[in-house]
Amino acid sequence: MNKAQLVEQLASDLEITKADCERVIDSTIEAIKKSVKKGDDVTLVGFGTFTKSKRKARMGRNPQTGAAIKIPACTAPKFRAGKAFKDYLN
Repeated sequence: MNKAQLVEQLASDLEITKADCERVIDSTIEAIKKSVKKGDDVTLVGFGTFTKSKRKARMGRNPQTGAAIKIPACTAPKFRAGKAFKDYLN
């Protein structure tokens, strides 16, 4: 499912316009991104938790040439599924 399909599904379920639904989704995603960037965890009970994770610098290999390359340290988003979501899938 892509964003357009999600908007269509939610707009139908909630009986609101697609434009209103898209604004709600965009606002939700933006709020999650801002909170995680700030260093706060965003926990949606029953779904999961969005966090910020630091990765150390490391050595890697170019898959085409096999040459060693240095991969710099970075900050990456992380999502941990909640128990209810995991149980739903199994």
